[in-house]
Amino acid sequence: MGQILFIVWRESVEALLVVGILYAWLKNGDDDARRGLPYLWGGVAAGLIAAVALGAALVGFTEVLSGDAQDYFQTAMVLVACVLIVQMVLWMKQHGRSLKRDMERSLQQSQRDSNWWGVALLVALAIAREGSETVIFLYGLGFGQSGHVDSAQMLAVVIGLALALLTFYVLQLGGKFFSWRLFFRITEIMLLFLGTGLFQTGIDKLIDKEFLPTLVDQLWNTSAILDDSSTFGSLVATLTGYRAHPALMNLLAYAVYWAVVYLLLRRANRKPAQQAAGRAA
Repeated sequence: MGQILFIVWRESVEALLVVGILYAWLKNGDDDARRGLPYLWGGVAAGLIAAVALGAALVGFTEVLSGDAQDYFQTAMVLVACVLIVQMVLWMKQHGRSLKRDMERSLQQSQRDSNWWGVALLVALAIAREGSETVIFLYGLGFGQSGHVDSAQMLAVVIGLALALLTFYVLQLGGKFFSWRLFFRITEIMLLFLGTGLFQTGIDKLIDKEFLPTLVDQLWNTSAILDDSSTFGSLVATLTGYRAHPALMNLLAYAVYWAVVYLLLRRANRKPAQQAAGRAA
C-alpha cells in the first residue's frame, strides 16, 4: 500500500505542476488567453481517459492470460516500469529547469496562431504521459495483477491523490515551507531506489523461471535483523531492492543497476551545462 501511495502522490504532483503552469499563464493573461481555459480542461480530461483506458486494458489483458504467459507478461511489465522510472528521472534532470519556460513559449505560440487545440493536445499528452507511467508503475508493483483491484489499493490511490493536492498547494506558497527543486531532488532519489526494487523483483522472477542462474543461492541471511517477508520488510524490499538472503545474481544485478544509473545521470547532468555554455558563447 505504501508503494502505491508514493507513486500516485509523486506522479500526481508532477501532473499538477504541468496543469498549474498552464492554468496560471492562461488565467492571468488577457481575454484572448483566457479563451484557452476550456481547451486546457478538455486536454486534462482526454489525458485522464487515456490513462484509465490503459489501466483497464492491462487488467483485462491479465484476465485473458494464464499460467506461464501471465507470469512472463507480469515480469516484462515489472522491468518496463523500472526502465520508465529511470527514464522519467533522467527527463526531469534534463528538462526540469526549462519546463515552465518551454510551456509558456508553446502557449504564446498557440495564442499568436489562435490555435487553442494545440493547448488541449499539449495538456492531453502531458497528462497521458504521467498517467500511463503511473499505471505501468502501479501494475509493476502488483496493482491489478490478479485481475481486480482491492479496497486497500483503492484507498492508497485516494490518499496519494489527496496528498498530491496538499503538496501542490504547499509548494505553491513559495519557499516558506519547501521548494520545488528540493522536492524533486528528494523524490528522484526515492524513485531510483524504487526502480532498483522493481529491477530486483524482475530478476527474482527470471530466476524462478530459470532464465537466469542464481550463481550462488544465498550469500548471507539478515532475516533476524529485517525479514523481507514481513510487512515492514516487504515495504523496504519494494522501495530499495533489499533482500534478506540474496543470491549472487541479485547482488550483481543491484550493482549493474546503480552503475548504469550513475553513468546515465552523469550524462544527463552534462547536457544542461553544455547547453548553458553554448548559449553563453
